[in-house]
Amino acid sequence: MTTPPPRKLHLKTWGCQMNVYDSGRMADVLAPLGYGLTDEVTEADLVILNTCHIREHASEKLFSELGRLRGMQEEKAAQGGRLMVGVAGCVAQAEGAEILKRAPHVDMVFGPQTYHQLPEMVGRALRLAATDNGTRQSGVVNTDFPAESKFDHLPEEQSSDGISAFLSVQEGCDKFCSFCVVPYTRGAEFSRPAAQVVKEARRLVAQGVREITLLGQNVNAYHGEAGDGAWSLGRLIRELAEIDGLARIRYTTSHPRDMQDDLITAHRDVPQLMPYMHLPVQCGSNVILQAMNRKHTREDYLRIVERLREMSPQLTVASDFIVGFPGEREEDFEQTLDIVMKVGFTTSYSFAYSPRPGTPASGLGHQVPEEVKAERLKRLNALLAQQQTHFNLSKVGSVQPVLFVKHGTKPGQLIGKSPFLQSVVVSAPDSLIGRIADVRIEAAYAASLHGVLLNS
Repeated sequence: MTTPPPRKLHLKTWGCQMNVYDSGRMADVLAPLGYGLTDEVTEADLVILNTCHIREHASEKLFSELGRLRGMQEEKAAQGGRLMVGVAGCVAQAEGAEILKRAPHVDMVFGPQTYHQLPEMVGRALRLAATDNGTRQSGVVNTDFPAESKFDHLPEEQSSDGISAFLSVQEGCDKFCSFCVVPYTRGAEFSRPAAQVVKEARRLVAQGVREITLLGQNVNAYHGEAGDGAWSLGRLIRELAEIDGLARIRYTTSHPRDMQDDLITAHRDVPQLMPYMHLPVQCGSNVILQAMNRKHTREDYLRIVERLREMSPQLTVASDFIVGFPGEREEDFEQTLDIVMKVGFTTSYSFAYSPRPGTPASGLGHQVPEEVKAERLKRLNALLAQQQTHFNLSKVGSVQPVLFVKHGTKPGQLIGKSPFLQSVVVSAPDSLIGRIADVRIEAAYAASLHGVLLNS
């Protein structure tokens, strides 16, 4: 068998952890073609931009990056080489034909459900390039939702050289929140078979992974097929906890409607399940939650958090917020501030509402003026930052079990994670990477804790 010539792949990833996972699997799929990863775009033979449609100005950022890459393509062509460019992810899914129309120098446009077909797409793109006489007027577009799951066709071996790893277990969404594009770009909810997930988790642990974060657009909607019926996420977590060497389990992102009792009790029963949860509420007003089609009320959300903290008193909650949704009044926003005060969030992500084309909310009236959105977002962020700082400061003087994952910026420094997903900076030997050790927290900052190793 002839070994493919070495080639360089550069991946640029925007957006959620699911995109980070997808980018890693794209690298796995392309490795048999001879592509090795490079952090330097100037070294690349193939650049893939893995896009996210949720953030504002996603398309503009993409086309700005594509303009820069076009110049690099021209430079490489003048030197007798070739730089291929691919656009992946949710913007590719939503705007495939438009991308090629505006940027005909792009070789491939493909959605998040089709990247397992990358070897075939690369081959087709190369054949097209060989017949277009240098005009670069044709590219490969693959934005279908295939009948077969991509997970059935990905390489069994998932590369991981880290201590923490993402593991995708669920994709898509059936909730149809009125502001969200995910059902249109990721498709309907799909759960991977339980045995497939457990097998991949075992492989990751065998490679040295100590912490796995289970991923899904609505991860707690997981209902993977198994020999004894569909498993819930709670059942899956209990099974993964039996893997020798897997020290920590996390999951993200959850929907309040899918918070089943066996998952809530797993926070009490499974010591490997960390006391941290990302559970987006989006807004504190029932009027706006209904307009968002969130299918939960503020009262539902507060009851879930109360129940979780009964099971795991240390549990901390992170959330997402949208400020200035169409029709939001000052009293609606005040209810958002109120739910923030009642729950006490440790980390959160908040955004001013911006319409996403094709979503129901994009056609609503009663748009909130931009200056009002900005002022409300400023107030919300100030409160959230205050809560995060207060939580970090509350850990000063405590002893935390820290999983060390990488080197710090200074010699002799390691960075680890607390159970609450805080970054912890410690002077410690390299031998501790991949291990959990007790650290006394001595200082707290906005984004990290600093401490000293005990029993060193």
